[in-house]
Amino acid sequence: MIHSNFKRLGISIQKIIGKSVLYLVTGITSVLFVLPVFMVLNYSFKTKRELVVGNPLKLPETLQWDNYSYAFYRLDMLRSFTNTAFYTSVSVFIIAIVAGAAAWAIARNRGRFFKFSYIYFLIGILIPYQALFLPIYIIGYTMNLTNNAYGIIIMYVATGLSFGVFLMTSFMNTVPVELEEASFLDGCSIYRTYFSVVLPLLKPAVATLIIMQAFQIWNDYLLASLFVSKRSLTTLNVVLQSLFSQQSSDYSSAMAAIIISISPITILYISVQKYFIQGLTAGAVKG
Repeated sequence: MIHSNFKRLGISIQKIIGKSVLYLVTGITSVLFVLPVFMVLNYSFKTKRELVVGNPLKLPETLQWDNYSYAFYRLDMLRSFTNTAFYTSVSVFIIAIVAGAAAWAIARNRGRFFKFSYIYFLIGILIPYQALFLPIYIIGYTMNLTNNAYGIIIMYVATGLSFGVFLMTSFMNTVPVELEEASFLDGCSIYRTYFSVVLPLLKPAVATLIIMQAFQIWNDYLLASLFVSKRSLTTLNVVLQSLFSQQSSDYSSAMAAIIISISPITILYISVQKYFIQGLTAGAVKG
């Protein structure tokens, strides 16, 4: 009877069951992703006693805003925050400009040099990041780039260019060549054509590159701890580590510090997520 009613309404039971399963899986996956973030945020407002003896999912009796102020001043987060923002913004800006120009040259030229260059950059993606630390440190130490703000930026740019060129080249193949030819016919120089015609068309790919590289550099611990030991040059993740040492058990302040450290990168993602999804889709389908 019920089956016949659904059939009369043009709704198949298989379609209803399929959608129900899809919603169930989506809901469970969403909870699994959101739960750790909720727990960190919840812990950041709890007292030390509530964190140890209470239910992990229970909300705090009183919001402990002191955890945030204590973490901020104890870790001198203003300085490490400024250092991290400087390293991230400058490195990502250079990667976006250089990777875009290199990808344009590789995508528009079929010579052996450009094919070799593309393969050269691809090899940089295939090699595990951790395997490069020793040669990177030897090169950096030899060139006096350790404990140097511009030295660590150079290393971030060097390690991020391979992925940047790969991503931008994939997207560059979707850009019509006729637009560039028309620009040249109108008398534009190669630089004006790139910055006025090509670069605006790469907005989704640039946004994708900015988000992914900003995430990686902002959250980097290994390279920052390897190249920077001066207190005045340390990054957020390096100073955060001190709250998780064996001598420290102040996890409430540590959770508050984590919330402070991830706030800027979360705001960046929310601001440009539309272009981020467009860039991933274009690269996956047309690349």
